[in-house]
Amino acid sequence: MSTSSAALVEVEAHKARVCSLLGTTPVERRGLADCLDLVLAEELLSPVALPPFDNSAMDGYAVHSGELAGASPEAPVELLVAEDIPAGRTDELSLLGGTAHRIMTGAPVPTGADAVVQVEWTDGGMPRVRVHREVKAGMNIRRGGEDVLAGTRVLAAGSVLGAAELGLAAAVGVSALPVFRPPRVLVLSTGSELVEPGRALRHGEIYESNGIMLATAVRQAGGQPELLRFVPDDVDAFHAALAPHLSTVDLVLTSGGVSAGAYEVVKDALSGHGVEFTKVAMQPGMPQGAGWYRGVPVVSLPGNPVSALVSFEVFLRPALLAARGAVDTERPRLTARLVEGLRAPAGRRQFRRGRYDATTGLVAMAGGPGSHLLSAMAQANCLIDVPEEVTELAAGDPVTVLLTR
Repeated sequence: MSTSSAALVEVEAHKARVCSLLGTTPVERRGLADCLDLVLAEELLSPVALPPFDNSAMDGYAVHSGELAGASPEAPVELLVAEDIPAGRTDELSLLGGTAHRIMTGAPVPTGADAVVQVEWTDGGMPRVRVHREVKAGMNIRRGGEDVLAGTRVLAAGSVLGAAELGLAAAVGVSALPVFRPPRVLVLSTGSELVEPGRALRHGEIYESNGIMLATAVRQAGGQPELLRFVPDDVDAFHAALAPHLSTVDLVLTSGGVSAGAYEVVKDALSGHGVEFTKVAMQPGMPQGAGWYRGVPVVSLPGNPVSALVSFEVFLRPALLAARGAVDTERPRLTARLVEGLRAPAGRRQFRRGRYDATTGLVAMAGGPGSHLLSAMAQANCLIDVPEEVTELAAGDPVTVLLTR
């Protein structure tokens, strides 16, 4: 295939292709402790009001507010303390005229009481209390249902379940939620030159980094990765390594072996089996593959580390988020101004690593455009998105950036 711009697939077209491979994962009902960062599959209607009853917002005394009119340090009002109400007391009480009930924060307010005077405005006495301040009706009382009414929606379908959401679900009495199962992704790293970090390198060998990098990116996108490393550049070995995993994963993600040279094992093994390899109008990350292998979706990324990670950001992260039921699948985008000029190849959409400063609104390049410069990727907090038709930008020009951190 020619590498001219006319022969290249547009970025958005390949992105749509990748997204079309994955439907949403099955819905499971999980206990709240197992729902962190998962996506709610159905809206949650509260079975109870929140608070479920009128309760005290303070440690103090439940009173009839009218009986404390004119109370002051010079002229305190004295009341008989008829009951003691700790949080958790379940019998229903009524407040009689001329009396008060000592009450703790969160305890149910007795019938007839229309205010709680905080303990600091009293002498804290038992069995009689002297109140030094008057109070208004409703003071220090949390009304039943003032936060949530029974039957109202408290969480929308598509909500990502964090600490606040799970706390709310527990507060309304729900112990389990229907959530989309995390996508199971086999991350397969090929290359006879790859060795495990920590081992001494021989001439011609490099440490394998794409596996842990992409498995981590999958996990950050809400997926459940399984890492299969050190598959050699041999078609039969590739098929044999893949076969035992196909029945348990939602996606196979490979890196490397997709270009036009010899020993491109992924391309050689999967071409003609439902996976289409193409060239996308982008830099870095031109060679790409996507399709089906024995009924399982496959996405094949280039092997250079920066190409692999940028390709994951552009194509696969949105697809994984959509598969797990997320509503918002895109990185935040904003406009910044370049600290320095840049050049880009004609006919290819360039994604440059950058450092965005939110205080100044400026973005600086992090390293050069080379797809092997992984250290610059680690320094970057954004990608600078340069359109296909743009070949040169000057310092101060506006650009679109995708915030990756």
